[in-house]
Order: sequence, then structure tokens, then C-alpha cells
Amino acid sequence: MTSNHFLNGEMFKLVFFGGKGGVGKTTCAVSHALNLAVSRPEDSFLLVSTDPAHSVNDSISTFHIPSNLEIRELDAAKALDTFKLNHREKLRMIASRGTFFDEPDIDQVLELSLPGLDELMAFLEISQWINSEQYESVIVDTAPTGHTLRLLEMPKLINGWLNALDILLAKHRYMKKIFQGSYKKDDIDVFLLDLANSVKTMEKRFSDKKKCRFVPVFLAEPLSLSETQTLLSRLKKGKFPVTDLIVNRIYPLTDCPVCAGEHHGQIQRLGQFFHTIPDLNIWAVPLYPKEILGDVLTDTFWQGIYSVTPSLQSANAVSAETRSQIDVENCAPWPVDDLNLLIFAGKGGVGKTTMACATACGVAENNKNRQVLIFSTDPAHSLSQCFDTPIGPVPVKLTPRLSAVEIDASKDFNALKKAYEDELQNFLTDFSSSLDLTFDQQVMEQLMELAPPGLDEVMALNMAMDFISAGSCDLLILDSAPTGHLIRLLQTPELMDQWLKVIFNLLLKYKNFFRLPKLSVKLIKMSKSLKMLRRILTDPEKSALYAVSILNHMALEETRDLLSACHDMNINVPVVFLNMATHADNCPLCTAVSQRESKIKKQFAADYPDLIQPVIYRNPMELQGIEILKELAANMYE
Repeated sequence: MTSNHFLNGEMFKLVFFGGKGGVGKTTCAVSHALNLAVSRPEDSFLLVSTDPAHSVNDSISTFHIPSNLEIRELDAAKALDTFKLNHREKLRMIASRGTFFDEPDIDQVLELSLPGLDELMAFLEISQWINSEQYESVIVDTAPTGHTLRLLEMPKLINGWLNALDILLAKHRYMKKIFQGSYKKDDIDVFLLDLANSVKTMEKRFSDKKKCRFVPVFLAEPLSLSETQTLLSRLKKGKFPVTDLIVNRIYPLTDCPVCAGEHHGQIQRLGQFFHTIPDLNIWAVPLYPKEILGDVLTDTFWQGIYSVTPSLQSANAVSAETRSQIDVENCAPWPVDDLNLLIFAGKGGVGKTTMACATACGVAENNKNRQVLIFSTDPAHSLSQCFDTPIGPVPVKLTPRLSAVEIDASKDFNALKKAYEDELQNFLTDFSSSLDLTFDQQVMEQLMELAPPGLDEVMALNMAMDFISAGSCDLLILDSAPTGHLIRLLQTPELMDQWLKVIFNLLLKYKNFFRLPKLSVKLIKMSKSLKMLRRILTDPEKSALYAVSILNHMALEETRDLLSACHDMNINVPVVFLNMATHADNCPLCTAVSQRESKIKKQFAADYPDLIQPVIYRNPMELQGIEILKELAANMYE
């Protein structure tokens, strides 16, 4: 058994494993935690998952968990309910002290607010466990990149939220001073101070090089490498300690042409990547014949780890990549002509971006009467990498009938907040002020800080709906965020509809104080788009979701969660693509991998006999650029 190779044997109070979905960060986190617990039986450890699509227990399987290791898979919704239950009276008291809102108004806002549901609850829970000093080390299996960055940026968001609550108390404190001559802090102030101190403590821990490490995990594949560069840039900007990276599933250099081709391609890409991160250590974990579950996590996973050095890259950087035939079994039918919305979904790292891009290229090529727009709501965009063309928030024309856009949801939400603040300020400039209105103005200015989770991502979907409404596209293809966050996003429109009704009611009820016509128009437009989105999502003739999976146990479990959620929401799922399959060959590694994949393929067939299940085999070609994507689509569909 080995442990801590990549951390040089050091013990850290807080260790994050993060990266693009599907790269093996859960495996790394679980293996690290198990090895720590086994090698240090006198200490206590905590392994926590912040990914809404939890897979820690799937990874551990039947392995006996050491008594000194505690495992928690965060249930964000349950944690939020507990938080509200414990603090509802305090939050209601804060609101009632600071504004003219009556009790029903306050209850509505509190019921729907609190920012960044998953990330906020994860932050508060981790903060609590760290501050308890109960564990020698807390190991965090994070959500995929975009949402992990939100978790790490949570102190800024919570500070904004606390500031909004503090402003609600400002009038109360002022009035106390006026009529009583002084103001003494009470339990409400202590509540806010405790939260603020908790945030400050976590901010310090995040940047403490002696107590915290963030370990990016990635694959030697173009999309994963590109996303890892983005992650490293953001981590450096946020001053999060990073010294080591793990590149997973490196093929061996053997006589097998498939393994050799994959190995050379991986090493060549790593060589180019290495020069962008000269001060960091890269540790390589080989591709194993066995799936990394249960006792393999402690007995095998770290055994083959080795350091990737410039000399190794130079020696092996001879490309053996050749253009080969794309091999697909059991093709899917082309998407029907009446479809307006097509969502590609699945566990991170299964190739849904590639599948979505290929489908977009194929439909645009074969259907002369349809305009296709592919867009991404994943905070960690990868359309640019897949099309090998810069893509941003304005649609880019790729072919006469195909456009692409990567929507910056946070930027659009910030623009909405800024427009709201400007309109409010302009209105109040022309309005005769009073003592009460002075404080209530501050409350209204902070209203957007109390928006419910997912508002920015729903705004992104609303923008997509605008393209359909305007007739600028006939088919919208969504490259979605990984499973857990997609499920939350698909469930969010109903919550957002409720929130909009609350805001409309408040603006109508207090129209004599605050008249905001521009904001009202924006919110009305958003409400209409939400209704259109909800109507399309549940119409099988207008929308469909194509699931994408790979052939391993954890991907199967996550696909089950996705399909179950779609069934509950009446979303049409006719196809599940089984991607990156391995052909059995004379190679022992390829044969072993193929055999374990065959078991998963049979399980998919048994569990979902009514779904079309194309199998797409692994190909050494880089599936990038429009021409290769068209070729892939021609093989995927018939």
C-alpha cells in the first residue's frame, strides 16, 4: 500500500480533489482518504462529496470502511431545510426589523432565497467540520470544475448576502440609538457575526499553503487539458495552494497498436501541457485492467503512480496517431424534424460535448431547411475546444446552417443586477426622501443578492429560448452541465417562476414607493421564457434528452439517477449513447477492459430495453473540428 505520493507525505487539514467530470477525482479522493485512515489508525478523517451526483459510495462498493474514516455525501436540499429550520426566526426578525415588508412578504422571500444552494451548503458544512477540530484531515470530492470554482468563490457571495442582511438591521440599530441613546448587540447580531467569522476563517484556510491543498485531476485528452488550464488559472488568481496534479488513465507503451497509439497521443499532449505549468508536479496513474472499486482503491490504485518529467515526455513524444475508421454499433435514428430542443446529458467526462457538437454538425449538414444553434450552460465551457474555433457569448456562425454560443451566465446575471440598481437609483433621485425610505432603499438595493440558487443558469436558458422565439434557429442543442447540476437546472424553472411571482407581488404592492418599469419588463420577459421552457421540456414532440455514458459501474449508476429524474419530470429520453468502448484484441489490457465493459453494456440493455443504445468505440483520432465531427455524426445516426 502507498499513500500521499503526490503530496510528498505531508498532512493537510483540507484537501480538495477537483477537475472536469469523469476524470477520476472521486477515485483519487476516496483512495487518498482510505489510505490515510488505514495508515494512521490513531487519527480521524472525513471524506465529503459536494457533487450533487454523488458517487463516493458507488466507488467504495463493498470495501470495509475503517472506523476512523467518516464519509458524508452532502444533501444540499436537506442541509438548506435544516439551515432554514434552525435560523428562520432569526432571518424573519432581521427582515422585519429592517424593512416595510410585512410578515407574508418576508416568509415568501426567505422561502425562496439563499444564494448558490449546493455550493453554499457545502461551504457552510465544510466550515463547520473544519472548525470543530474533530478531524485530522478533511478530504473533499468536489463537483465538476465550474461548480467547484463557485464553491471556492463562495466567501465573496456569502459576504454579499451577509451585507444584505446587515443592511436590513441598519434601521433598527439607528432607531435604537435615537430613542434609547445606545445600541447593544443581541443574538441576531451574534448570529451574523458568527457566520461572518466562519467565512473569514475559511478564506484564510483556503489560502494557507501549510494546511490546504487543491489537487487537480485530469486526463491527457484535449477537452480535459483545456479545462484544467482554466481551472489552474482561476485557482492561481484566487491564491489557492496548488503544487501537484494527477493525470489519470495513462495507457502503457506496448506492442498493442491501440495502447501504443493512445500512449503516444497522451504523452505528446502532456508534453505541450507541461510547458504551461513549469512549477507544478504531474503524477501519472496508469490505466488498470480492473475497474477501480472496493479494495482496488487501497491495494492497487497508487501502486503504479510515477512522476511525469520533461525527459520522459521528450523520449516518448513520437506520435503514432493515424486516421482510423470511426466504429459504431446500433446507430440511432436522426433527431426528428419537429424537435426544437435537444439536450445532451450525462456524467462529466463521458463525451457529451463531442456527441452534442457532432449531432449539431450532422443535422445542419443533412437538413437544408433547419437552422441549428448549439449552446453551452456548463460553467466550464468546452465548445471552443471541440470545434477548434473561438466561441463566446455572441453566436458564432460555423457553417451556413450552424451557429454556436457559450453563454456567460454569471456575467448576464451581474448585468441584470446592475440595471436594477441603476433604475432604482434613478427613480430615488427624483423622489422625496425620508428616514424610513433611506433605509428601505438600501434593502431594495440588496434584493437581488437574495435571489434563489440557479437564477444565473436559468437566465442562460431563457436567452436560449429567445433564439427560438425570435425564429433565429429551428433546433437548439444544449451541451449541459454534468448530471447533478443539470437535474437541478431542469428542476429550477418552477422555483424561478415562484420567485418571479414574489418579486412581481412586491413591486405591485409597494408601487407607490418603488416604480421600476424597466425591471418589470425584464422580469415579465423572463417569466414568459420560463413558461415556454417548461412547456417545451415536457412535450416529447418538441424536446428530447439524449443521455451519454461510458461503460463503467459509476457511470451506469449516475445514468440511472439521470433517467429517473427525467422520468419524474416527464422529459423524453429516447437514446443513451454508450461512448468510448474498447474492442477486445490480442492485448491483455484491451481484452480485460472490454470484458468488464461488456458486463455494463448487458446491464444497460437489461435495465432500459426500450432505449436505443448506440455503442461508440474508442478512436485514437482527435475528434475536433467540423469535418471530423460530421464524420462522427454520419456514423452515430442513420
